[in-house]
Amino acid sequence: MFSSNTHAIRLATADDEPALRRLAALDSRPALSGPALVGEIDGAPAAALSLTDGRVVADPFVPTARLAVHLRLRAAGVLAHEREPSLAARIRAALIPVNPRPQVA
Repeated sequence: MFSSNTHAIRLATADDEPALRRLAALDSRPALSGPALVGEIDGAPAAALSLTDGRVVADPFVPTARLAVHLRLRAAGVLAHEREPSLAARIRAALIPVNPRPQVA
């Protein structure tokens, strides 16, 4: 049996709502809410992960175990990026003290 080992992961859009509902129904789980990542195999949504609570819904008729792992890894990266300020902000913070010591004359 041939199984595709290539996939695409992207942020879900409003156009993905029907596919997300379908995946949840196939997986017998509640639909995802909030921002999500969609994992596609051969151009079709096969799994999705909620960036809000980390739940995964997947098509049980498609091998998605590896895709789910990659969705979790990508989600960790996306969430870490959102938590960290930009490089420019980190450089400014390092150069400009937040609470400078008062000058003693």
